[in-house]
Amino acid sequence: MQQVLWYTRFAKRSARLAGRPATFSLAVCVLLAWLITGPLFDFSDTWQLVINTGTTIVTFLMVFLIQNTQNRDTEALHIKLDELIRATQGAHNALLDLEELEEKQLDEFRARYTALARLARARQAAGDTDTDTPEP
Repeated sequence: MQQVLWYTRFAKRSARLAGRPATFSLAVCVLLAWLITGPLFDFSDTWQLVINTGTTIVTFLMVFLIQNTQNRDTEALHIKLDELIRATQGAHNALLDLEELEEKQLDEFRARYTALARLARARQAAGDTDTDTPEP
């Protein structure tokens, strides 16, 4: 459990740091330094290998950090939406935790809500409002 907490904290801090303008500026400076040193090393294969290896390693590691951050953000968003559904009178609690359903079940929900939207637009075109709960 301690390793998971350590990784979560590390991933949060790293993602925050990676997204800062200063980090981007540092990356640009590294790139410029690499370009400037090109003539000193006669643009050798080793010179090219340094930047290729460095960028590959950084990219490889960032994929995992970004995915971790994205997973946490998505999960938090789902929990917040679930709470809004749960706390809203008249909302359908069956919509809680939709991300866990199979694609077919999601398509069925989507079809229901597409039909409701179509009906609401037709009612609105006829001069009615669409601010009520459309179910009887």
